Amino acid sequence: MHEDFERCVRAVQAKDGRFDGWFFTAVLTTRIYCRASCPVVPPKPENMTFYPSAAAAQEAGFRACKRCRPDASPGSPQWNERADLVARAMRLIADGVVDTGGVSGLASRLGYSVRQVERHVRAELGAGPLSLARAQRAQTARLLIETTSLSMIDVSLAAGFGSVRTFNDTVREVFALSPTELRARVRTEPATAPGTLSLRLPYRKPLFPDNLFGHLVATGVPGVEEWRDGAYRRTLRLPHGPALVALKPEDGYIGCRLTLSDLRDLSTAISRCRRLLDLDADPVAVDDLLAQDPMLAPMVAAAPGRRVPRTVDGDEFAVRAVLGQQVSTAAARTHAARLVVAHGDPIEDAEGGLTHVFPDAEALAALDPESLAMPQSRRRTLLGLIAELTEGDLDLGAGSDWLRARERLQALPGFGPWTVESIAMRSLGDPDAFLPTDLGVKVAAKEYGLNPAALVEHGERWRPWRAYAVQHLWATGDHPINRLPAA
Repeated sequence: MHEDFERCVRAVQAKDGRFDGWFFTAVLTTRIYCRASCPVVPPKPENMTFYPSAAAAQEAGFRACKRCRPDASPGSPQWNERADLVARAMRLIADGVVDTGGVSGLASRLGYSVRQVERHVRAELGAGPLSLARAQRAQTARLLIETTSLSMIDVSLAAGFGSVRTFNDTVREVFALSPTELRARVRTEPATAPGTLSLRLPYRKPLFPDNLFGHLVATGVPGVEEWRDGAYRRTLRLPHGPALVALKPEDGYIGCRLTLSDLRDLSTAISRCRRLLDLDADPVAVDDLLAQDPMLAPMVAAAPGRRVPRTVDGDEFAVRAVLGQQVSTAAARTHAARLVVAHGDPIEDAEGGLTHVFPDAEALAALDPESLAMPQSRRRTLLGLIAELTEGDLDLGAGSDWLRARERLQALPGFGPWTVESIAMRSLGDPDAFLPTDLGVKVAAKEYGLNPAALVEHGERWRPWRAYAVQHLWATGDHPINRLPAA
């Protein structure tokens, strides 16, 4: 979009927050860059130029605006709508892959050469993977500076900088302030609890939280997830250790309280929470298309901004999808809770009832099939999935190839369309995943005289947002997944 000059100018002049993260406005006279909704008086069009990423603006010598904080804007919705090389790369960069494995690690995960990845990412984002990761580290550093009382040495290490000097130079270059000056601008006292941070996760309005949090809580695994004091809480498995997160819907943002065992996991934790709640979606684009269908139009009008509840761990959800085959939500939760107690990693939670991190595939590989209170056919399905995950042939993570993942899942015994598409919707994050054989979807469609075959044909008009259409169809039923839990 950044190449459409006139459209970008109109968005900036209208201070249209829908375009925050889509592009960044650089002001030639002041050498600063802003988000589209920056509250200051818009510059003259001849003084504007546009970049597709904050990293590209930084590479060109612009510094972040101190008023609108463009580095903290919602991510571009493109990266969660597409499954091509660049979109997969951006999801992996957000997940911290470049920080832990470098560009070579990123290329290896994507199955391309370093040169190919560099070329494709730079062509579309205006900056290479290292610059994009650097911009992310700068934002992480700012969060730590403003929300903790950590020393600047600890902040630099936690944000992923190789040295304090690099940290200082980057912060000055990006924000035109030293780390000490950034901290001095914060009016509230920073959090003092070790490893605990409170921050706000921005999103594009509107957002309808009822089904988003209702679904997560109604299907939550005891010990791993809970609803407490108006917040959805759960445990996380992160690269450097376990963590706890509490996510609470607020007016204009999601309140996020993170308790990390290692602060180096901050940016990864934020990325996974944003993915879980689908916060980088473009709800206006989704609603505009779905509202063109007379069948969905009243549903969209009644609840604009529905999101698709996703997951913080693709492997975890795949295991839970198998446990949920042909059983009630309560039975699926019971099966999952037993696995967690037997194979999950214990964790301490001083503020609630979280007890374990969901077991990874390696831990589940040791389970005794006879201990599973389920039919023999489903045991084989679960064991087949675990074997595929532990052997590394099935990637359900942020940078997965959606088509290849579907093909691998379809080849496994016991994986029908419902299971594959459920995993595609929640684990892979495909916005066009569709569940025409789901019971709730079939019941809703029947009210409109559509059988599953007719629904598939009718649903073609909902592409590429069929996963969002499913959320609206589910909402026609009386189920806890459609309601925000009581505080």
